Amino acid sequence: MTDTVAAQSSAIPAPKSLPARAIGVLTSPRDTYASIAAHPRWLGALALVVVLFMACVSAFLSTDVGKDALLDQQTRQAESFRGRPLSDEEYARLQKVLPYSPYVSAAAQLVTLPLAASVVAGIAFAVFTALLGGDGTFKQTFAVVAHSGMVLALAQLFTMPLNYARETMSSATNLGVFAPFLDDASFGARVLGSIDLFVIWWAISLAIGLGVLYKKRTGPIAMSVIAVYVTIGIIIAAFKSAVAGA
Repeated sequence: MTDTVAAQSSAIPAPKSLPARAIGVLTSPRDTYASIAAHPRWLGALALVVVLFMACVSAFLSTDVGKDALLDQQTRQAESFRGRPLSDEEYARLQKVLPYSPYVSAAAQLVTLPLAASVVAGIAFAVFTALLGGDGTFKQTFAVVAHSGMVLALAQLFTMPLNYARETMSSATNLGVFAPFLDDASFGARVLGSIDLFVIWWAISLAIGLGVLYKKRTGPIAMSVIAVYVTIGIIIAAFKSAVAGA
């Protein structure tokens, strides 16, 4: 009896500290997600991801380079949707709110990141429990999703200095950088520009976590998540092209 209890205890992964989990998701995801599934603590991971996002975005937008990059992005988006150049009054209104952009962006991250994690966790929980008969709990699923955000937080830390050096808000890690010969306004360039390598990594990381939790193969999960992501990118690119054409 003692040997059986000991064997069962040894089969349960030991809990990891928050720093160990944050690094482990990036360096040894399968073992780390096994520990997360066994000990689903999500608050610290989610808070760390949100703080890193807020710090990176706010720091960038607190600089003159960041404000100019944001103004340029907002101007191009507004002109694309309206199909005409902005008037002097409209441009002045955009300039007027720039000093508040670090605070507005930080507040947006504080709201949208937990909300997005909840939506992804809810969809994953519904699919794997209701459709596939898995026995994971929502808390476990949410913990996996929250920790997968470490990949996206790393993306912020990686791209912020690049964006500062490039003086732009556009991602430096999207597939569009591999096709500089394409016209930025073309459909192909918009599709490639909407697909980011760090998000692909995040999808694979999330698939590993869900696979560990629900005892499923990682490959099909990763392909499904990536397929959804690419489809959304194509839809966004098609919408932008249609609006620009109109």
